[in-house]
Amino acid sequence: MAISEHILKRIQDKKTDYTKYGFTRVESNALKTFFDLAQEFERIEDVYQVSAAIPKAFFNLDARLYVMAPTQTRLALVSSTQDRHEDLGAPPPGDMKAADDPYFRNASMVLTVRGNQVLMEEPPLTPEDDIIGILEVYPCRHMDKHQALFFQKYANRIGFSLHMRFLLQKNMEHVKFIQNLVTDVEHNVIVPNMVYKLFLRRLGGKISKNREIETLLRQLTSAPDSKFKAEVQPLLNELTEVNRGLKEEFANIEKHYQNTSLFLETLLRRSHFDEGRLTLRTKACNMRKAVLLTQLERFAGRFAEARISIVDEYSGIPDEDTISVVDVGLMAQVYANLFSNALKYAEEVITEKGERKKYLAYGRQRLKDYFGPGKDGIKYNVFTTGHHISSKDQAYIFEEGYRGSSASKTPGTGHGLTFVKNAVEIHGGVAGYEPIQYGNNFYFIMPESS
Repeated sequence: MAISEHILKRIQDKKTDYTKYGFTRVESNALKTFFDLAQEFERIEDVYQVSAAIPKAFFNLDARLYVMAPTQTRLALVSSTQDRHEDLGAPPPGDMKAADDPYFRNASMVLTVRGNQVLMEEPPLTPEDDIIGILEVYPCRHMDKHQALFFQKYANRIGFSLHMRFLLQKNMEHVKFIQNLVTDVEHNVIVPNMVYKLFLRRLGGKISKNREIETLLRQLTSAPDSKFKAEVQPLLNELTEVNRGLKEEFANIEKHYQNTSLFLETLLRRSHFDEGRLTLRTKACNMRKAVLLTQLERFAGRFAEARISIVDEYSGIPDEDTISVVDVGLMAQVYANLFSNALKYAEEVITEKGERKKYLAYGRQRLKDYFGPGKDGIKYNVFTTGHHISSKDQAYIFEEGYRGSSASKTPGTGHGLTFVKNAVEIHGGVAGYEPIQYGNNFYFIMPESS
């Protein structure tokens, strides 16, 4: 990739700056030494000590470093070349304040230590005016402007280094928290959720028993000489209706359980968190039956409420001939995201024949040699009627957090299509968008499994 003009300009600016600074060899070596050791030491306490020790080692000046760490609400002494250990944690003197420029206080020079302005909004730091510390260097009653400039630049290096350490420390704590959270999720969500399968099996058994009782009562009342027909028939009719309702609700609960379990166990998979990316657990399946139709069934009622018709264009490839090796849970969520977007954005169109239509069409087609000679691809399409996405938005719709200009009034996070892209790409596939007649087609192309 070619180096951008912005990068080249910043490099040239820095070359000019350092020529203008005119740092001596000792001063340059001091900066390089600080930079090297700040990378070498792992503990932030060691970096505090290096920060105070550099002025002493190179210029025979003592130093005190006051820092407002992420867990603190005020500046506190963290390192000194002279003070006793028990002074650590003490605040700076009352008349020692942060300032825009270095200033002298008694025999000391006071320099403000600032963080990286670009990263200042990131947790864990949100200090006022980017200030994360104060560096005091002494004795220096007669320090000239050049020396003051050097120590201000040195204080800047301290600030940037400490800021990056704070961010790294916070990220490590964040990762540890996530790892512990995943353990809790496995223990308190995934495992208990599996118990519902046993409950459903028992409930299904009770419903079957009810149906057996219903059948037995029907046989008793159907006999020509039955003495109980008049008394039992109303109860039997009511039992039949109850059993019918129980069977229907049981089927709904079971479908909901299966889908929720699939998504929970896929999204909260420990390997995702351990590796910091989506990971695969693949198996051979029929994509249409195992993935697409189950999600379409979930959304069917909502499509009907939104008056969105469904068109099956799953032709051209014999269904039984297409076996895909995929992560069923991830691909189910790919379709779930595409169907969810269809609900939000499908619009009624007027065809060339003057017909008003609002529909979703799904299908697939084989792309010969798409992934190279002898490596066919299968293109899976989800099309919805409506206005085309603007040419400006088309290049960005798969980017994290991006929402097109036409989506501003529709609830959403801009994450769904990013998930689609990531899930497809880790399968070795490609996700994309194309405007076609009457609407928008979102597709993904997967390698055909042999």
